[in-house]
Amino acid sequence: MTKRDYYEVLGVDRAASNEQIKKVYRKLALKYHPDRNPGDKEAEEKFKEAAEAYEVLRDAEKRQIYDQFGHEGLQGTGFTGFGGFEDIFSAFGDIFEGFFGFGPRMRTQRSAARPGADLLYDLRIKFTEAVFGTEKEIEIHARAECESCGGTGREPGTEEEVCPLCNGQGQIVQSQGFFRISTTCHQCAGHGRVDTNPCQPCAGSGLQQISRKVLVKVPAGVDTGTRLRIPNRGEGGYRGGPPGDLYVRLHVEPHEFFERDGSHLYCQIPISMVQAALGDTLELHTLDGTRSVNIPAGIQSGELIRLRGEGVPNLRGYGRGDLHIDIQVKTPVNLDKRQEELLREFAEIEKSKKRSHKLFKFWNRGGKKTQSKSKH
Repeated sequence: MTKRDYYEVLGVDRAASNEQIKKVYRKLALKYHPDRNPGDKEAEEKFKEAAEAYEVLRDAEKRQIYDQFGHEGLQGTGFTGFGGFEDIFSAFGDIFEGFFGFGPRMRTQRSAARPGADLLYDLRIKFTEAVFGTEKEIEIHARAECESCGGTGREPGTEEEVCPLCNGQGQIVQSQGFFRISTTCHQCAGHGRVDTNPCQPCAGSGLQQISRKVLVKVPAGVDTGTRLRIPNRGEGGYRGGPPGDLYVRLHVEPHEFFERDGSHLYCQIPISMVQAALGDTLELHTLDGTRSVNIPAGIQSGELIRLRGEGVPNLRGYGRGDLHIDIQVKTPVNLDKRQEELLREFAEIEKSKKRSHKLFKFWNRGGKKTQSKSKH
């Protein structure tokens, strides 16, 4: 059977906010609830259909997947719809608690352990450090396992006791009409056991605020925006849960001479008109040291000279980029008298060469015409 569009089921626009979706769903849940429609199979199906649509659209991640890929996209997320009223109350206890005074059913005891939160650290590094890699020691402030209780949240030498409210079940069973509902025990939060002697230094949380040093290994070829993941260096887990990860986001300072484009480097070198005309050899300070750069005679302003393998290492280890040198020919200024004389002499020679070239072309064309006439 083909499922209807979730937005169509709830009767909301695709741009509807979470509050609008929740408000509409409350009305539909009240309208089609089995207590108000005993024996009405159609109402029961609409009730479950609306609940399924709401479960997806209220979750930002599931909603994004659904908007992009539809029902098929949710198949890989672990969501397969609802198997009956038990699933409905489990997912929507916050709404039904407001209607009927009971919360979501917990079919099994819930562990108190939770994984720690991930941390994000912004790190500034120099241009050359990004190119060749480096190691940086940073200091982070985070919550970690309490040294006093070892993360248990209770005083050393004490044990958890059975919750007196739920007798260790983690659930409290309530009856509402023909429904038998199990709700999470609010005293033990579904754990079934409670701490009567919480750890004083961490107030029973099992975590305490600390500062610690972390060594960050920055690989060669990184750039601004690169994020490095350091496993298990985030915040400590709650009640024995695994720690989170530390993410280091890099910000690379600009270089005073070189500019970067991916794995390639670019720079500009000014040369004189004489160097451009006659050619020259220059000493260039690259990131790898001093290099001799050959300037070919007759080079024009804006032409590029490429030094292979003098760029940035590829982050994945596929060699290095190139260094491109942008040649800028500078016009001489503040000439002395002798320099002006030489340039004027040079200009006259250029004029003579141009006149000779024009005369040669003229006589060459004339000669061809004469030969053509003589054949007739």
